[in-house]
Order: sequence, then C-alpha cells, then structure tokens
Amino acid sequence: MKRKTIDIITLGCSKNLVDSEHLMRQLEEAGYRVTHDTERPQGEIAVINTCGFIGDAKEESINMILEFAQAKEEGMLKKLYVMGCLSERYLKELSVEIPQVDKFYGKFNWKELLHDLGKVYREELHNERVLTTPAHYAYLKISEGCDRKCSYCAIPIITGRHVSRPMEEILEEVRYLVNRGVKEFQVIAQELTYYGVDLYHKQMLPELVERMADIPGVEWIRLHYAYPAHFPTDLFRVMRERPNVCKYMDIALQHISDNMLEKMRRHVTKEQTYQLIEDFRREVPGIHLRTTLMVGHPGETEADYEELKEFVRKVRFDRMGAFAYSEEEGTYAATHYEDSIPQEVKQARLDELMAIQQGISAELSAAKIGRRMKVIIDRLEGDYYVGRTEYDSPEVDPEVLIAAHTGEEPVIGNFYQVEITSSDDFDLYGRIV
Repeated sequence: MKRKTIDIITLGCSKNLVDSEHLMRQLEEAGYRVTHDTERPQGEIAVINTCGFIGDAKEESINMILEFAQAKEEGMLKKLYVMGCLSERYLKELSVEIPQVDKFYGKFNWKELLHDLGKVYREELHNERVLTTPAHYAYLKISEGCDRKCSYCAIPIITGRHVSRPMEEILEEVRYLVNRGVKEFQVIAQELTYYGVDLYHKQMLPELVERMADIPGVEWIRLHYAYPAHFPTDLFRVMRERPNVCKYMDIALQHISDNMLEKMRRHVTKEQTYQLIEDFRREVPGIHLRTTLMVGHPGETEADYEELKEFVRKVRFDRMGAFAYSEEEGTYAATHYEDSIPQEVKQARLDELMAIQQGISAELSAAKIGRRMKVIIDRLEGDYYVGRTEYDSPEVDPEVLIAAHTGEEPVIGNFYQVEITSSDDFDLYGRIV
C-alpha cells in the first residue's frame, strides 16, 4: 500500500490547490493512491506544491520541504519532489541548497513529474480533478499570470504574462464539476478583469460569468481577485440580473492615497477608486465588497496612512484583509525604493487598521440579526453545523453557525433558509426555518 501511495502537500493560494487537484487526478489514473495535506508521509513518494509570493509564504514552503527532506533521510520516504511558485522562482538555488529533493519542477512543467515516475500525462483528463474541497464547491481557475506591474508584486516574475483559458474549455470544466455534485464555484485568477484580452482582444469576464450562470446546476458563482483600473462595468448588469451570481466581489485596492497608488504603480487614482465603490453599490444593490490593503510600502507617510484609515472608516468594507509590505527581490520596489519603514511601525499600522475593521465587521454582522438568508452547509464541527451565505467565501470570510441536535439535522452541501439570531465580531449564529 505504501509503495503505491503518493502524498501531495499544497501551500499558498487556491490557484495552487487547483494544480494539485489536476495532478492528483492524473496520478490516480496512473494507479496511485493519493493523499492530500497529510501531516506525516503515508507513502513512499511526496510532492510539495510551494508558494513563493511573500516572505512568510516562502519560509513556510522551505520549512515544509526541510521537514520532508528529514523524513526522507530517516527512511520514511523514498522520493521527494517539489513544484509550484517557489521552485519556479528559485529552481537552481534550491537544487543546491536542498539536495535531498529528487527533482524540482516549476509552476507549469509539473506534467514532467508523471514522465519521471514512468507514467504518461493523459491529455483527455485535462479538465478532470480530485476535489480536496467539500464536494459541493470548487475553485475554478480561468487564467494564469498577470500583465500588471505593481511595484511590490513578484507574481508576474514567477508566473509570466497573463494567459486566459479558452472559454469553451472553462465551461466544459464547469459542466464536468456540476455532474459530480459541485453547486458553488469560486472563480479565481491572479487578475480576473483582464480575462479574454489576450484571446479575444477584449475583456470577456461578463460574458464568461453569464454563460456559466446559464449552466443548469450552477447555484452560486463567486468572483475573486479583480483589479480596479479599467473595470468591466457590464459585470454590474450580470451580477444584478443573475440570481446565481453572488453579490460579492473580491477586489484588492491596496491603498487610497494618490501618493501611494502612484508609488505602487496601480494605474488608478483615489477619486477613481471611490467612484468605482460608489458604482458597485449603486448598480448591484446588496453587494458585499472584500478588499486587501497594504501598509508600510516604501514612501508611505503618516499622512498617507491616516488617509488609509479614513478610507476604511468611510467605505466600511464588508470583508477586509491587510498585510505589511515585505520586499521581494526583482520587483520594481526592491530595485527603485528603499525599504525604510521599520518593521515595528509596519506592524503597528497593520494592527491598528485591522482593529478598525474588526469594529466595522462586528457592526455589519449585528445588522444581519433577524434577517433570513440562504446558507450552504459546509461541515459539522463540534456542536455546530457550519455554513456560509452568498457573501462568504470559504476559508477567508465569516461563517454561519447553526446549533446541532436541536431538530431536523441539515444535510452537508445543501442550501437552507436560515434566520440569523445573533452575531459576534465575525461570525453569525442562526436557526433553520
């Protein structure tokens, strides 16, 4: 059993997870038993899919590789392979530093792994996956790479230019997943709004989402990682008209002061950002906006930071994450700016910004008490069934907790009308009606 088992460990974002799921399907077809994210090696072969986005993620990836390298030295493992963003970026250095790894693959050449195992990549399975998520939802990757050149971001260095998947191929994958019980799709890309420009010479996200929404069995479509400049405004109409397109948009804004937006090379102004948010809320009533902000980028003054705090207080984002700038080699910021803001200042700004948002989140959650909302049930955890509304993406957003053993038990993966009875800073509590 051990000899025919391969452990896949996925680090980083949901885009990496999709790659792992495709690899797992190929390995299963080749006759292997595949585990995912196991704590200790179960088989003789392990494959680590790494992240190389920011310092913390790189450190986590390296620690995981070293942990499995140690297991290999202790005889618990025969072969160790590494793929993904970190090895795409540091292929030569890693090969020298960690010789226990049998082979490093980049982000896009993992198909070679099958060949190195003496197997063949089955092209006819290119849309098939082994889902590592609960069976009722899946991540759907519509493109790779990014043509934006934000000052702080290493993603274009790692993944290269934006490459859209053909629309028919995506829709074929959606149908395949629906036939296997998937009801909810998290549409992901490094930059959603650029979808189609390379293939069709125009932004095609609105048409793609509309055609997805037409597929029977697609109950929820949720959109992740949009860019504010040149936003495809026809998407407002699609979100407003289609009941199965969630009124949810994940749009990373990073900052609000014109000084910082220019230094970050975001190609958008403060005025345009406020206007886009206003347009969203006017055109798509009930929209929940998720954003990510950055503090401590080189050149951020106290005045810039005060402007950012005022922005958060004023806009009252439904969902918000933030992180402190970390210098990434090869980026515009690393070569043109000095990383002069002390780490403790970055951390203090980050903590204060998140504290402001925590108060806003608590107020927005409390405002939902008494409402009836459509909720999908993800799992049973302890004394509660845990679900989400259309405004909540898995892993990152608030959840709805429904006490178990208080009546008819809900079915995981099904939708229910839930009355919200109470809330805390982040999560909602409710009962099925």
